[in-house]
Amino acid sequence: MKALILVGGFGTRLRPLTLSVPKPLVEFANKPMILHQQIEALKAVGVIEVVLAINYQPEVMLNFLKEFEAKVGIKISCSQETEPLGTAGPLALARDKLIDGSGKPFFVLNSDVISEYPFKEMIEFHKAHGGEASIMVTKVDEPSKYGVVVMEESTGQVDKFVEKPKLFVGNKINAGIYLLNPSVLDRIELRPTSIEKEVFPKIAAEKKLYAMVLPGFWMDIGQPRDYITGLRLYLDSLRKKASTKLATGPHIVGNVLVHESAKIGEGCLIGPDVAIGPGCVVESGVRLSRCTVMRGVRVKKHACISSSIIGWHSTIGQWARVENMTILGEDVHVCDEIYSNGGVVLPHKEIKSSILKPEIVM
Repeated sequence: MKALILVGGFGTRLRPLTLSVPKPLVEFANKPMILHQQIEALKAVGVIEVVLAINYQPEVMLNFLKEFEAKVGIKISCSQETEPLGTAGPLALARDKLIDGSGKPFFVLNSDVISEYPFKEMIEFHKAHGGEASIMVTKVDEPSKYGVVVMEESTGQVDKFVEKPKLFVGNKINAGIYLLNPSVLDRIELRPTSIEKEVFPKIAAEKKLYAMVLPGFWMDIGQPRDYITGLRLYLDSLRKKASTKLATGPHIVGNVLVHESAKIGEGCLIGPDVAIGPGCVVESGVRLSRCTVMRGVRVKKHACISSSIIGWHSTIGQWARVENMTILGEDVHVCDEIYSNGGVVLPHKEIKSSILKPEIVM
């Protein structure tokens, strides 16, 4: 089998992190997003080739993935757009890579989505219903913010899609994970087009589209607030499945992931929902909660970080306080005793005065 991962755009919602690396290479829980179980889970169900649909910095992605390709033993290639093609156009562009004459269905995934990827169950579901396409759906508390999938509960047959419904029509939304027969490609033209708004409604109208409810957690981590929420859900799922990977000790509260090469000083309080990357140095008396501290960061004595993302090789000064969705790009230096309340700071900056309200620091 084959799979296409929609890597797509410039990652504007995750800036300033994506000013340094393409979004799929931004770490999430100490692993680049693109490697987060997606590729490993695909290989486990027999996928032999993954095609990345990409229009931004393909060389960077390919160089990174070459090394990974050999390690995992799966072929990874790129299909490069010269113009953004939406969510369906890339399938038409990669047609020759996806069709091999076997008639087998192929997976399509969004690179921003993190979940438990039940691909084996999805293949069985797809075979059983005999339709043309399967989509994964997930239940949400506030369906009015999304496009809702209206489906027949017993069979999973999709009736229609309702965009941001004012009245309740259901609570299941498209989770961005698809299994499609090759015939779906005949429905897609090589132009900017949306699979959700143009292709799926036509297949649903012919009663050939089926939806399976995703077990476990799901999150689109393409923007900072959701990235932090996704970290909580992911660490919670890790606790249930492989709790030995999580840190333990008197200074740890709740679920915390610490890279083995990171150093943590005396008298710290870390957690809940924290990821500390490789080579980080957390000095004594530091307080961390609901945050990600990426590779090579130094957090000096008695600093406090909450609900924030600290980019690679940044430094947080002594007694500094960083909170309320502060996002620091690569190599940002926050001086001692500085307060940041929701600052978004571009790479290679020194912050010498406090950021009292959310703002972008160029």
